[in-house]
Amino acid sequence: SSRAPVDWKDFEILGEQMKKIAKLSLVAAVAVAGFTTANAQPLEEAIKNVDVSGSVVYRYNDNQNSVTATPAENAADNNYKIGLNLSSKVNEDVKFNSRVIVGSQTDGDFVSLDTAGHDGQADISLSNAYFGYTGLKNTTVNVGKQGLTTPWTVAVQADGNEQTGTGILALSTVGPVTFAGAYFNQTNLDNSSDATLNDGSTQVKNDGSTKVKSVIKGNEDIATVGAIVAVGPATLDAWYIDAQDLLDSYTIGAKAATKVSGIDLTGEARFASLELDPRLNLGTDANTIAKIVLTADAGLVDAKVAYATTSKDGGLTALDKDASTTLLGWNLNANGKTDANYWQAVLGFDILSNLNLSANYGDLKYAADATHDEEEKEAYAQLLYTMSKNLTTYVRYGTYTKEESAAGSTNQTKDYTTGRLQVKYTF
Repeated sequence: SSRAPVDWKDFEILGEQMKKIAKLSLVAAVAVAGFTTANAQPLEEAIKNVDVSGSVVYRYNDNQNSVTATPAENAADNNYKIGLNLSSKVNEDVKFNSRVIVGSQTDGDFVSLDTAGHDGQADISLSNAYFGYTGLKNTTVNVGKQGLTTPWTVAVQADGNEQTGTGILALSTVGPVTFAGAYFNQTNLDNSSDATLNDGSTQVKNDGSTKVKSVIKGNEDIATVGAIVAVGPATLDAWYIDAQDLLDSYTIGAKAATKVSGIDLTGEARFASLELDPRLNLGTDANTIAKIVLTADAGLVDAKVAYATTSKDGGLTALDKDASTTLLGWNLNANGKTDANYWQAVLGFDILSNLNLSANYGDLKYAADATHDEEEKEAYAQLLYTMSKNLTTYVRYGTYTKEESAAGSTNQTKDYTTGRLQVKYTF
């Protein structure tokens, strides 16, 4: 054979090299294990001090106008929103709180994807980042970027827009009374507010389209004070807010719950008055609303009746249509409606312990301007399925009608069919 003879020393050298490699691998493994062990305890302790909560909501809307076929009135869209809350204990007196939203970056609302277009993406934004101090007895002080906790705004909402600001909020309880005070030096109200306040001019949006320019600015200071009193089965509250160069408003409310013959009864009443800054030249008269809401739950049957009325001088009493200083239905809301009368009625039945069917009706009449009156009506059925306490689904389907009338002219009526599917998971 032409092959060279086998040199067994080569195998001995190779064996020694393999032993060295094995030793080095063992040393590396021990080093990694030691590193992991050394850092596992602090990480474990850190995780123990973090509370995680949040919500995931999917919503599908379908609205069709039986008369005209314009994109703005005939539309279907998919809507998504995820809210993630993290609360971390810094020490015995301080917690750090944050909230991240996957949805709309500008107002913390759903990201809405029109089915006529492609499947787009959602924004990820930091909505809250503040420290909470509880070192004083019966007192909480929040400092930083947080939700606007007032009757005129909505601080946190799983399935809607949110108002936020940077500042300080303090709550202190003395006996049956809780005092509140807050000051914010900037807010997102220029993007998140549902209030229609504009100076008639337009501005260009990020997508190149135009919108009416709002007089609400995000750099304006806001201050609010309030008191909440618990008196037996009733809770009373009074609040005042001042928004720099924009408005000032006050509201008083009462809520009580009782049980009569096995029926749970709840009543709520509220009055609010809001005046715009005279320098805006949008009117100096007070916008007011008075509303009352009554609910009853008899087990298998539940019911609700609500009524709201606004003044002839204006009905703008909230910065969000979901706020407690106005009244909201599905397609109807009283905010910004002048000389309005708004009725709501709901009757529900429990088909199963976790399946509720309800009939809902709303009628809203108001003055659109000095010469035109409008009436809006909605009637819809809702099927609510509570699969578990953290997973709910509802389906709505009904009609919405808007009728405009003026002296000496023919009434204009638009009829819509409206549908919605929503799934909400909380954790």
